[in-house]
Amino acid sequence: MKAVLLSLWQYRHFIWSSIRAEFAGRFARSKLGALWMILNPLAQATIFAVVLSEVLVTKIANIDNKAAYAIYLMAGMAAWGLFAEIINRSTTVFIDYSNTLKKISFPRLCLPLIVGGSALINHLLLLAAIAVVFLFFGHLPTLAWLVLPLGMILIVLFAFGLGIILGLLNVFSRDVGQVMGIVLQLWFWFTPVVYLIDSMPPRFAAILKLNPMMPLVRIYQNALLYGTLPNISSLLIPTLVSSGLFVFSFWIFRRASADLVDAL
Repeated sequence: MKAVLLSLWQYRHFIWSSIRAEFAGRFARSKLGALWMILNPLAQATIFAVVLSEVLVTKIANIDNKAAYAIYLMAGMAAWGLFAEIINRSTTVFIDYSNTLKKISFPRLCLPLIVGGSALINHLLLLAAIAVVFLFFGHLPTLAWLVLPLGMILIVLFAFGLGIILGLLNVFSRDVGQVMGIVLQLWFWFTPVVYLIDSMPPRFAAILKLNPMMPLVRIYQNALLYGTLPNISSLLIPTLVSSGLFVFSFWIFRRASADLVDAL
């Protein structure tokens, strides 16, 4: 693993330049250019907030704020969106860049890092847009927001580790990518993003607690809505799972990388 990390460090400029090139290509021939990186998430966050707080008037018990559910939903969507984007793009990244892999020699693990870096930048911009919407509703930041980087790290580790494994499997069996589209949809509804876990029947609540994404999403919801810090004991298992999966993905990648290009 040390050798892999050293090779990635040597190609750090290649990774960063690839991330910048990806964003530059996304907004090529656009008058507003990179400004769309802020306007798009800001519009999305505003629509959620206005519809849920002003039209549907959905409320959360014990919180006297008509925008509470909108804040809850946007917090959960932000956390889930980071996870889902890394998973979706990592699953197909080796196939998408198959021509590059065959023509240029570089550490193949750079590709998931480029995907992860791009997703993280999108996520930070979304959080900035959400913060603007929160201010509009008078929901001011608290010190609990400082815990969000911990949530980002755990989600990225978990998604990166799982994404690399799925990306490798998808090279050798393209059915993996199709199946994951369905699995992610089911996984989303087994994660308390749209609904409150307290509203679920006890028999389903016990199953939801087995979901490693639930405590990670709760970090965002607790910090952004309730202004509370996560319970350390509740993060023990997600931290072990995320870290273990991240390390395991490096090991399995080294075992499979020799046959990767041939399979493409």
